[in-house]
Amino acid sequence: MSAVLYHGQPNGASLTVLAALEEAGLSVECRPVDLLAGERHALTGVTEAIALDLGVEGEGPVLLVDGEAMTESVFLAQYFDEAAGGAGLQPADAYARWEMMMWCRQITERLSPAAALLGNLATSQAVVAAIPDDDFNALATRIVSDDLRHRWQALHDGASDCAQIADSETKITTAIDRCEKQLGDGRDWLMGSFSIADLVTFSWLAGMRLLRPQAFQDAALTTAWLDRVAARPSVLAALARATVAEPLRAWAPGPEINRWG
Repeated sequence: MSAVLYHGQPNGASLTVLAALEEAGLSVECRPVDLLAGERHALTGVTEAIALDLGVEGEGPVLLVDGEAMTESVFLAQYFDEAAGGAGLQPADAYARWEMMMWCRQITERLSPAAALLGNLATSQAVVAAIPDDDFNALATRIVSDDLRHRWQALHDGASDCAQIADSETKITTAIDRCEKQLGDGRDWLMGSFSIADLVTFSWLAGMRLLRPQAFQDAALTTAWLDRVAARPSVLAALARATVAEPLRAWAPGPEINRWG
């Protein structure tokens, strides 16, 4: 199997996939790309628009296996788990696996767009705004997806929406509340045993502890769980791939904000 994983700094979707790869123990070439330079939209060997531009996660990682491109962090984590013959990232029980996937869907549809919006406003907007107009226009023309291009344009223009910011902050709090409730029976991991649900939730929530620490003040269970995930060898190895001092502050345009609340 010839496999290459194109990824950004270990945060958000890229962190999920890098940590899942470590958990699976597979041999895959990892090629970091500068997401804020638009490098994800010109990947060697990847020509499919659906992989380069139409992924729900925006600037998420791309896995190229024997010439076939795949995207979306949860599905890539599943692929690694199954390609390794079962690395323990998914429950064996059918109902438990459904429950895990429903949890992941909540995270990717509600938490991840909110975290990406807040993270980009805090750390990426100035970088994107500083791109000279001619260079930015050249970058934007490579982005096939209209809604992803619009998110890039908003960052370049310094635009923000107070209602979206408030809604995103609410979604961060809601995600923390869900974690508190899930962990309330004394379990160590969200699904009982460690799973993709822990990786994807950590990957989008850990950076929010830096940007919105007040949201975690009354969330002792979630805070302790974040610390447990952060201590896993797979997560430590994924974070060690960073080329910046604080990868959990490294954001790039992410999922589209859910229009339906």
